[in-house]
Amino acid sequence: MGLSESPAPRPIVVAISGASGATYGVRLLQALREAPGHESHLVVSPAGWRNLRHELAMTAGDLRPLADHVHEAGDVGATIASGSFRCAGMAVAPCSMRTLAAIAHGLGDNLITRAADVMLKERRRLVLMVRETPLHLGHLRNMVAVTEMGGIVCPPIPAFYLRPQTVQEIVDQAVARVLDLLDVPHTLSARWTGEAA
Repeated sequence: MGLSESPAPRPIVVAISGASGATYGVRLLQALREAPGHESHLVVSPAGWRNLRHELAMTAGDLRPLADHVHEAGDVGATIASGSFRCAGMAVAPCSMRTLAAIAHGLGDNLITRAADVMLKERRRLVLMVRETPLHLGHLRNMVAVTEMGGIVCPPIPAFYLRPQTVQEIVDQAVARVLDLLDVPHTLSARWTGEAA
């Protein structure tokens, strides 16, 4: 690399599946847009598009400009489906129980689950913002399986000790945790600095 060349951007895959909480994926894309030296690769499942419409009144035309690259969920020939694509990490935000199960069992039956499988086999960072409650034993076993393979199960649990005042602050704090796990700098949420005894 010459003196005038900038380093290549760090690609991050953002997948939005059909669980409630499409706002997490949208906020993650916005944060990546603001993070210098990063590029986002977006994949949305059919149920994810449905939730984006229902929860946020967002269309594909609203969402696509937030990502650097957009891939169709059925396109298993996309760049991110190959381990030779140098990707820095992936987040499924939110992650449905169906998507979790497919990842846990290595199905790779669409681009989201295939890209997640690539992250695991290449020993790259995979973060799943799983969304469901209550959880049955099958859900829990799938979370264990993904964890044993090297993935990180990161449910969007509010940190009330930060005393959030708005829903957006709760969303930002959850997305900030994911950004930390992906080693992406941000200013989305305050950090705990300790409490005097």
